[in-house]
Amino acid sequence: MASGAMSPTSGDPRFTPVYPRSALLAEGHSRQSIARAVRNGSLHRVRHGSYVSGEAWQALDRDQRYAVLCRAVHARAGTEVFLSHASALPFLGVPLWGLDLAEVHATRRDARSGRREAGVRQHCAVVEEHDVMTTGDVRHSSGTRAALEITTIASTEASLVAVNSLLHDGQTTLAELRDRYERTVRSWPHTLRTRLVLSLATPLLESPGESRLSYWMWRHGVPGPTAQYEVRDSAGHMYARLDFAWPERGVWVEFDGRAKYETLARPGESAADVVLREKAREDMVRELTGWICVRVTWADLADPARLMQRLEQAFKSAERMRSRMHLTSHGAR
Repeated sequence: MASGAMSPTSGDPRFTPVYPRSALLAEGHSRQSIARAVRNGSLHRVRHGSYVSGEAWQALDRDQRYAVLCRAVHARAGTEVFLSHASALPFLGVPLWGLDLAEVHATRRDARSGRREAGVRQHCAVVEEHDVMTTGDVRHSSGTRAALEITTIASTEASLVAVNSLLHDGQTTLAELRDRYERTVRSWPHTLRTRLVLSLATPLLESPGESRLSYWMWRHGVPGPTAQYEVRDSAGHMYARLDFAWPERGVWVEFDGRAKYETLARPGESAADVVLREKAREDMVRELTGWICVRVTWADLADPARLMQRLEQAFKSAERMRSRMHLTSHGAR
């Protein structure tokens, strides 16, 4: 392929080579041969004037394709810009759950007003030192700036998923976010939800599923649990860390997502092996604590009424268990 392609970061799908039309023409292609390559699938047009290998494109997932699109826009920008808002997140390693990926967001650095055209939304903003960083061949918002930017264009839930991810990965802190919000971001447009997101955000949650479940509990008035609760054995050694727990009510919640089981898999283990090991872990936690476990999946979040019913039933069952134990202990005296 063309030698004029953007330089990729080796092995990273986000940096799949993007070939400008000018580079393809310089290597001997014609407009007709490029069009034929697109029709037969050997090339894929990312956007006007930018192409990737058709085979490589097919191997990319949704988030990776968006990253490639963002790079294509960044490379052909007519002025100095950096990728911002949702478009910075792929290069910060943040999952793009719940975000509208129809547009690429870029912020201008020339103080001219932004505009919206051809799938690109340009923003104009005051940029502070350390607001912009470089990954591979793109300039993009830093973790702190991106966390605040996303709250201006996304829902509270989607914003929380992104902000929690940045916090958990150590790419920003709540102190930095709150300081920047009070100093400058309060004057940005569309920041009505920013304060709410910051009040709900935490670095403790490890996945989009956990962030969504935390938001669901807040939205439905479920008393706040302890996140990442540590269970210790009789010798005081930590045996397990629970996603969410109500120690005073004798209930804990584990969020089960596919990514979780992929992360927990040891070399040579199958998904079934991980499930069996997780079941043994749950049994031991139950033995150590006497608590009831509620396992939640992505599908459960799509049926909030049923999920609330299950959680309330767990609380009631745990209360009955504690009452029986109390009566038994008094009767034995």
